[in-house]
This record gives sequence, C-alpha cells and structure tokens, in this order.
Amino acid sequence: MRMKKNIDTKNGVCVLIIISSIVIGYTICAFKFFNIPIPKIICCERVGQRSFVSKVENIEKFSSEEDFKNYLKEAENFSINIGFGGGLGLNRGFIESVAVPTTPLMAEEKSIEPERISETNVQVAGIDEPDIIKTDGKEIYFSPTENYYWRWSWGVIPEIKGETKAIKAFPPEDLAIEAEIDKSGKLLLADNFLIIFSNDRIYGYDIIDPEVPQKKWTMEIKDRSLVTAARLYENKIYLVTQTIIDVSRPCPIEPLSSEGVSLKINCVDVYHPTTPVQTDVTYNILTIDPFSGKVEQAISFVGSSGQSVVYMSQNGIFITYSYSGDFVKFYLKFFKEKCSDVIPDWLIEKTNKLIDYDLSESSKINELQVNFQKYYGTLSNNEKLRVENELNNRMSDYYKDNKRELEKTGIIKIGLDNFGISASGNVPGRPLNQFSLDEHQGQLRMAVTVGEGFFGLGFSSLAQQLANDVYILDKDLKIIGSVKDLGLEERIYSARFIEDKGYLVTFRQIDPFYVLDLSDPRNPELKGELKIPGYSSYLHPITKDKILGIGKEDAQVKISLFNVEDPAQPLELAKYTLNEYWSDILNTHHAFLLDNKHQIFFLPGNKGGYIFSCEGKQLKLIKAISGIQAKRAIYLDDYLYIIGEDRITVFNELNWTEVNKLEL
Repeated sequence: MRMKKNIDTKNGVCVLIIISSIVIGYTICAFKFFNIPIPKIICCERVGQRSFVSKVENIEKFSSEEDFKNYLKEAENFSINIGFGGGLGLNRGFIESVAVPTTPLMAEEKSIEPERISETNVQVAGIDEPDIIKTDGKEIYFSPTENYYWRWSWGVIPEIKGETKAIKAFPPEDLAIEAEIDKSGKLLLADNFLIIFSNDRIYGYDIIDPEVPQKKWTMEIKDRSLVTAARLYENKIYLVTQTIIDVSRPCPIEPLSSEGVSLKINCVDVYHPTTPVQTDVTYNILTIDPFSGKVEQAISFVGSSGQSVVYMSQNGIFITYSYSGDFVKFYLKFFKEKCSDVIPDWLIEKTNKLIDYDLSESSKINELQVNFQKYYGTLSNNEKLRVENELNNRMSDYYKDNKRELEKTGIIKIGLDNFGISASGNVPGRPLNQFSLDEHQGQLRMAVTVGEGFFGLGFSSLAQQLANDVYILDKDLKIIGSVKDLGLEERIYSARFIEDKGYLVTFRQIDPFYVLDLSDPRNPELKGELKIPGYSSYLHPITKDKILGIGKEDAQVKISLFNVEDPAQPLELAKYTLNEYWSDILNTHHAFLLDNKHQIFFLPGNKGGYIFSCEGKQLKLIKAISGIQAKRAIYLDDYLYIIGEDRITVFNELNWTEVNKLEL
C-alpha cells in the first residue's frame, strides 16, 4: 500500500481524484479527488520544444510498465464509470508535422474588403473558439450541424457529416459557393489556414485561394482518445485531449498519430500522484502550429474522465476538476459536535482512529460503514427509529454549515509564457461552465454551486440544500475574498464577469439576477438583487450599464434587458418572450451576435431567425426571417448575413431590405 501524503498543490497541477462509495442504511456516493500537481509530460521526437518543467512534491513518473499496472490496481477501489462531459463536442483529432509552403498573393490581384468584420462570439476577446461559421471578411466558411452516433470507448458523441462550404461573401452581390471541402466540423481560422475538427481527424487547409483549398496536414486522434477543448490565440492552437488507459497494457500511450506514425508516450514519461487516485485517462495539453500541424509543447498526466471546465485568458489556461472532501473527518466532526448523546463513545473513538490509518479512502469509508452497522445492530427497533430521526434532523442543520467541506473544485493554471504549471488551488462547490471563471488583473474570479447531491448515513436527501458562492483567488490561486450563500436552494444558470463587476443568475422557480462589486477583491460585495420569473442561461454585456439575458420562461425563449447603472438597484428595462421553445444560444454562446454600431443583436430559433434592436431602454423585434433553419449571423460592413442550414440571406442594416439570397 502506498503511503498517503499531504499533497502540496502550490506549485503543481492537480488532476483528480478519488471516487468512493459507502452504503450505511441508505447509499452515500462520495467522490474523493486528490490534488495532483503536474509537471511537463509528453516526451517524444515529434514534440520539438519541451515545455517548462518544475519539481512538484507528491508527483513522480512511473518507473516501468509494471509500476503503472500496480498503481492502477491500487486505484481500482476508486473506479467508477463516468460519462464523458464538458468540452466543445469536437470529437477527435491529431496533429501531423508537415512542412507547409506558402503561396504569395499575386501583386496584381486586388479584392474589395469590408472595413467591419464580425467575429465568433467568444468569452475572451482575441482568443478564438471553434465554431461552425468563420469569416475573414471576403469568404464565409460554413460547416453543417452535428449528428450523434455510438463510439465504444466514449459512448454517444457527436459525428460530423457533410461538407464545409467556402462561400464568396463580399460584396454581397457576388454571394456564391466557391468550393466545397469534403470534411466538416467545428472550425478555426488562422490567417490563410482553415482548421477543421472532424470526427477522429483534425485537418489543416491552405485557403489562400478559397476556390481551390489545399489540404496541408492531417492529425488523427486514436479510438481511445477525445478532444476536450480547443482555442486559437496569437496564431497558435491550444488543444486539450484525454486518452482512456488500457489497464492490460497501459504503455505506451498512443493518443495521436500522423501518416501512420503514432506519438508514443512511454510509462517513464507519465506523471502521477504518489497517492493512488481514480485513474482512467491521461490528460494532454498541447500547443500546435496551425500552419504545419506540428506539436510544439505538451503537458500530460493521469487523471479521471469526469467533467472538467476549461477557461483561457491571455495569461494562461485554467482547468478545473471536482473532488470530495474527507468524509471520515466530516462524520467524525458531526458525531462529536452534534451527536455525542446519540453516538456511543466507542464508535467515535474508532472513527477518530480511521483518520490516521494507512488505508485508502474507500477502505476507510467501508470500515466506517461496518462500525456503524455494528452500532445499529445493538439497537432495538424502537431505538433505531428514534436514532434515525435524530440523526436526520441534526445532519440537516450540520450540513448547512459544513457542506463546503465535502464538495471541492481544484484549479490548475498553465502559464502561457513558459507553458509550465504556474499555480494551483481549490474552492468549494462546482462551476457551471467556462463563464464561471474569469481572470482580471492577475486574479481569478469563480462562481460555483455548493451542495448538488449528498446522501448519507440513512438520512433523507440533502441534495436541495444548495448555495451559490463567488470566490476571488490571487495569482497563486489562493482564496482572498468571497461572497457566499447567493440563491439558497437554487443553482447557478449563468454567470458573467465584466471588469470589476460580476453578474449571476440562479434559478429554481424565479430568476434572481445578482450584481456583485468585485472592485476590492478581498472584500467583494453583493450590491443588488432582482427577482423575476424564468431564468437567463446566457448573459451578454450590451454597454457598461446594460446586460442582456437570454433564457426561458414558461417553456418559451425569454430575452431580458437589465439596467445595472446603479448596482444596488438592478432593473429589468424590457422583456420580450418569443413564440419559440428553443434557441441555439441556450446551447452555445457562439450562436449570439451583437452589432454595436447598429445596436442590434441576432438569435436563432426553431422557426427562423430574429433581429432585435437594443437601443435605449427597449427591446424591439425589427426583423423576423421565417422558413430558414437559422444557425448563425455575421456582419460585413453594414450587411447582415443570416446563415441557415439551407440558405444564406443578406440584409442591408441601414434600411433592412433584402440584398441577396443563396440557396445551400
């Protein structure tokens, strides 16, 4: 048995994770995740530039394949089947090192280009995210939607079918399909290169001549691997992947291949925590040259396939993972503080001794289960009924005050300057999505929900004792300030951080809209609250003092315009309810478009596309486009292009007349 050590995460990465279960009367599902500091990893000839390596306590490399297998056996106690969650639905992809010649544009060739070009709606300005539409101002590149199929290693995942269309877009009179690429998926556009994330491949196309796209490189992600997230920043792709471990032959790990040549990661190049944790995947974070497909830097480590959130700023990549606190300590504290007149001394003493035993967490919990069952066996039926009711009531109050000890989210930061682990930390609760995190002036703000699911010791479910917190962390990812207990008995539906303000929506039956003042990171404050029906699942700043919320009310799409000029008294200036039960904005923020010049925004629906004015204090539907399977919209100069699966329609934003139409 490996000795359990205290894990210092100050300088390292933490990846995951113990998952344990205990049945005492009823079932208690406990996920135990340990912090795992991570240094550099993938060591391979195809990785040209090795990333920064720093020594991290309680982290080491496997000495051999046998050592890896022994580690996996010890981690079996914590294993549980967890479905793949999070990510961009990009499927698989790999990276190939291919020299890409550039073709200069002929000097005599001139083209008309717009002065205003919209970009994909992303979280952080300047950091692009893959989407089904990209434009460089001259062409529109459009890829079809996703279908789903079964893949044995990951379950049901998106499958991309169809073609990517290169469409002459500007001027709008020349709207025409120029070329069709027989690959489709989420897209990134880096200068004159189009990157397509398609099923189990990633392709790089030279599109300097959009009428004749030239495939320059291909990356393949193996069957046991999956893309979790991708970003494009300063002409460099940042890719996060994970690979399922083959317990019978864990090494070498082969997550990627190119032209039949696999990137092999040997056992001695894989990092792991010295204390065994739930281990079913390796995580790989790569930087890729979009023009050659070459992997330049990489970090890899063992972990769990549970859901994680990826957020990227101009300074670093943040990856979160969830884990549980020490359940044995949680119950020991409960027995001592709340139940000394109900729980016998011998059970408290045995529970106390479990803390220091050289056992895995699951073994400790199983031992606690056995001891508790012995105690129950000494009680008469009448006494059992009394004790059950006493423990249930006392746990309810205790859990309200101590639930943050059980549910944790770890965060690691990979600095972009040296591509090394620069900080790690943790907060209570679980984040919703990437918008739950935001870095501002070197500090990380993070919104979490606490208490989503706890059962134990035969008590009634405490899953609805929810609370929502916002934490401020310093450059070392240590908590320096917090606002707690927002939206009790509700969970977060949307979050947005803008400069020194935070905006949060929680929901159960009504939609509390919260305004937070984060200007003093050590003393953040809840400044205002507004309760209205329904909820907003996406928040977008229209101006400094106006926030747009898009969500649902009574099964219909609802749009709210909030005035936050006075943070202490937020107001709903306007509300518009669409005769639609769904908009793709509820699924992805990429479907939203704001045109500040004309003070309009676009959102797609099932029945068509909708253009709203948000000028002043009103929401006005100025154009509805029926009969189109609307997906996205872009603007080029003063022309708005509504892009659907079957056609593109162009409108003049000065008078909203239809300019042109292209059947797809």
